[in-house]
Amino acid sequence: MKVILSRKGFDSAFGGYPSPILPGGEMVSLPIPLDDTIKYSDLKMSGSTYYDLMAGLRSKIKCNGEWLILNEETKCHLDPDIHKDSIDREFGWKPCFGQIDSAQTHLENQHVSKGDLFLFFGWFRKTRYNNGKLEFDLHERDLHAIFGYLQIGKIIKVDQEFAVPKWMAYHPHTNDKRRNNKTNTIYIARDNLCWNRSLPGAGRFMFNDKLVLTKKGLSRSKWDLPECFSEADISYHSKSSWKDGYFQLAAIGQEFVIKDNDRVVEWAKSLIEGSRIDY
Repeated sequence: MKVILSRKGFDSAFGGYPSPILPGGEMVSLPIPLDDTIKYSDLKMSGSTYYDLMAGLRSKIKCNGEWLILNEETKCHLDPDIHKDSIDREFGWKPCFGQIDSAQTHLENQHVSKGDLFLFFGWFRKTRYNNGKLEFDLHERDLHAIFGYLQIGKIIKVDQEFAVPKWMAYHPHTNDKRRNNKTNTIYIARDNLCWNRSLPGAGRFMFNDKLVLTKKGLSRSKWDLPECFSEADISYHSKSSWKDGYFQLAAIGQEFVIKDNDRVVEWAKSLIEGSRIDY
């Protein structure tokens, strides 16, 4: 089994601020703004919408480096889609994740296949209530944290010949523009984890400290990886990525594939089994 650390959600160019960790521990990975079919106001959470959450935190959103006014019509790229209750679903829905262009080519070149495990991480900060209003907690740091996972059950090339099932038709990687791209691919989750059938094949985590990648006291791309990573072969990285006291995450790349490494696999399994999963 390969473990893939997959960078997703808001970043400095798309979004412009961290995804929030809510006071109760819910990690809300904010999908990047793109002109797809789903709006932030369509995405549901805890009796409100992603738009309501975002508008309360920031009035603007960054799209391709440019700040824009957030409104109820602002659209987003819901991917990975691993939380069943975020929108209304057609019968037969499964968690899935799409990839395209150089990032997908990289996954293919690394021989990512059925049974391999995506761990999705992103830029987060804790929030708090101040006089009833949710705000980012300025006493808390920005960090990279793992917010969800997906074990691959099926890999589909989604081109013009592929008959898109009704449950998948909403997904941004089924639109005509992406289907005209020969690299366009969707990864569908297993129903259950292959090593623990009591757990779903994909889900998102409630926050705990073991999900944090960033080393305490350092900027978010400087990581404190477990010792089992010391001999791991991680794509886009080399031995020079290991600095004095931390691991430096590469500035480029979305998908960082760890070649078969039993110790890292056991770490990933333990991380999932030891976390509270919301799916």
